[in-house]
Amino acid sequence: MGLRVEYGISVSLVGTVLKYMTIPLLAPLVTALIYGERVLPFAITIVIAIVAGTLLERLHPEPKLGHREGFLFVALTWLAVPILGMIPYLVAGQGTIGHPVDALFESMSGFTTTGATVLADISFETHSRSVLLWRQFTQWLGGLGIIVLMVAILPQLSVGGAQVMEEEAPGFSIEKLTPGIQETARALWKIYIGFTVLAIALYYGWNLAGFAPEMTFYNAVAHAITTMPTGGFSPEARSIEAFSPVIQWTIMPFMLIAGTNFALFWYAFHGKPGRLVENTEFRSYVSTVTVAGGVLFLLLVTGAGVTEVAVPVGSLTGEFESAARHALFQSLSFITTTGYASLDFNAWSPATQTVLLFMMFFGGSVGSAAGSIKIIRWYVIQRFVRRELYTTVHPDAVVPIRTSTEVLDEETIRGLLAFTFLFLVLFAVSTVLLYFDSLRAGPSLSTLEAMSTTMATLGNIGPGFGTVGPMNNYLPFSNTAKLYMVFLMWIGRLEILSVLIILTPTYWWQ
Repeated sequence: MGLRVEYGISVSLVGTVLKYMTIPLLAPLVTALIYGERVLPFAITIVIAIVAGTLLERLHPEPKLGHREGFLFVALTWLAVPILGMIPYLVAGQGTIGHPVDALFESMSGFTTTGATVLADISFETHSRSVLLWRQFTQWLGGLGIIVLMVAILPQLSVGGAQVMEEEAPGFSIEKLTPGIQETARALWKIYIGFTVLAIALYYGWNLAGFAPEMTFYNAVAHAITTMPTGGFSPEARSIEAFSPVIQWTIMPFMLIAGTNFALFWYAFHGKPGRLVENTEFRSYVSTVTVAGGVLFLLLVTGAGVTEVAVPVGSLTGEFESAARHALFQSLSFITTTGYASLDFNAWSPATQTVLLFMMFFGGSVGSAAGSIKIIRWYVIQRFVRRELYTTVHPDAVVPIRTSTEVLDEETIRGLLAFTFLFLVLFAVSTVLLYFDSLRAGPSLSTLEAMSTTMATLGNIGPGFGTVGPMNNYLPFSNTAKLYMVFLMWIGRLEILSVLIILTPTYWWQ
């Protein structure tokens, strides 16, 4: 029995990806030149990327991805790129991310669009604008997918592109919008870039109109490139609370867009807007946001959702606009896994926080930038349960499970059920592990805090409750816990199965 995986092919292509990562590194380098900051962190990283990439490419001069090599390529890419991305933090040596474990945590959180941070002080006094821009830019790069980006620009991935794109975000098959998968990847990136540019224009437009002086051009760019990937990193310590209500209202539709399957926008822009409103998942997604926002609104406007301390501070009780804004904003932020905060919801009541915890498990649409379990899986699960109840009474009945575009085969249904089961098991096990580690090394977590910590990292959401609340950070955790959360962010971004497959002996030997 011999080795069945030509790992040299996968590693060689990872080297090519690292070489191409020098291009996005030019953005913070130019920013450093504009603001008169140190360019060394980015110059050194560029050199390392070129050298390491060139050496890895020599392992296989003409790589052609096979089915098994595709899994390894995706998993290694999502490890190698965050490791490269941590180098500017280490070279800059600014603040808490100057430590290797913290730098890796911040980089993995950025590229996986998790938004969990170990920064103790988010300010231009501690961190340069260029380093903070790189921190935000990592989320934009990871939002639609590093592999999707590479498929769009690398000719050698045009053959196996569909497979690796599916492995980067498994679930339903990648929908080919054009005859070639490379053209499909480019189409998706054009839509992603277009919405990002529109977000920058609208955010900064409110500044030019005099309604949001705090939304400078730098802030407009920084928040647009973290809204569209549902990332949540902000150069402001108070997140979106630092901005006026008009900015908070403006961000909401972009969070909704970022959690929508981008393929639907392609159809809308090509004369088929009906595909958007007819889509089963999109309708379920909008309904979920509406119901969740309505529940939060009732809790806040009646005062049941806030503590006695929070009532005068938040001024929510009885104020319709304020309650509606924060309820809808936080519902969108949690369901789309963006992780922005319009206020410190640590001050909300346990009942309200429990509602927010449940929202963490939804996620946006397949084919979007959102993380977590995804709306379509919950839709299929409830249809599956209904079918099982019906066929129990009518054993001879054949009841297919349909979406708006197709009838799902049993293999697809089993895959969805398997992923959801694995996700919930990993969530439960990780909650226990992080809880006991917090008792050992601190910070001491409550059950709710431990659950939210696990879900915030595994679901790529970012903030949780208590110690990991929106105005706090993950710095107090032990290095062991941080490294385990790095693993959770990595495996969560690749939706578990792509990583578990390469950890099985049958993948390598049979």
